[in-house]
Amino acid sequence: MRFKGLDLNLLVVFDALMETHSVTRAAERIGLTQPATSAALRRLREFFGDPIVVAVGKRMHPTPFAEALHPQMQQALRGVERAIATPSTFDPATSTRRFRIIGSDYIMVAVLVPLIERFACTAPGVRLEIIQPNEHSVAELEAGRADLLVTPEPFLASWHPSEVLFEEEQVVVGWAQNPIFARGLTENDFYAAGHVTVAFGADRTPAFADSTLSRMGRERLVEVTVGSFASAPWFIEGTPRLAVLHERFVRQIARRFNLAWAPLPFDFPKMQEMMQFHQSRTGDVGLDWLRQQMREVAAEVA
Repeated sequence: MRFKGLDLNLLVVFDALMETHSVTRAAERIGLTQPATSAALRRLREFFGDPIVVAVGKRMHPTPFAEALHPQMQQALRGVERAIATPSTFDPATSTRRFRIIGSDYIMVAVLVPLIERFACTAPGVRLEIIQPNEHSVAELEAGRADLLVTPEPFLASWHPSEVLFEEEQVVVGWAQNPIFARGLTENDFYAAGHVTVAFGADRTPAFADSTLSRMGRERLVEVTVGSFASAPWFIEGTPRLAVLHERFVRQIARRFNLAWAPLPFDFPKMQEMMQFHQSRTGDVGLDWLRQQMREVAAEVA
């Protein structure tokens, strides 16, 4: 099929070349012979008037034009893929659909673990794939490689629909034998202690509480920074260190670690935990059902 003179099958070849940087591997990915893939590359070059990929040593590297074009082509292909793969009806009792959710280990503990327990009875064939957030999370949603992004409001993409999953308090967490919890945590106690903070991805994006505290202007003594919420208790138990974590998460992990917690000794905003999906997924009945299940579980946990 052609669209404005372009064979649309070439878009699949273009995407595979951009992902693999190799004619051979692109051919394997899309099920073509290497000569057929090379011929498709020649046709792409002729149509766009650009080399698309060039050989540097033993690898093919995209041209600047191809790099700029790729996100748009990906979005078009993922839209077609979703349109074909998404059924018009959804029966959770018989569905074997897999949902890919980008969410932290906090969301896993607070919502997704009880959600899977619910599915054992109501949707035994439904599967979840949980992806840790990083600096590419919005791009993953944009490219169709995730169904749902669960994140605090400041980290949303403004151009896609979102909704509140729940509101969350932040609490100060420490070792249960730390005397400051018995006598009553003060602001001076908080800032005098060493702290454990959480940051995600290669860009080390701080968690909601840590980024909010940084903006408040008073410096903390950060002794340890970890890449997940679940790592923090290992650096707290048996020490005078503190961390600021989500209350739902703390209530779950406190049963497994010897921890105590208290409200922050100063005013601190509530966090709005949001669910976001791609604009093109509006009307996806399976995704609508999943979001409703998550809202119900979040309300029950609260």
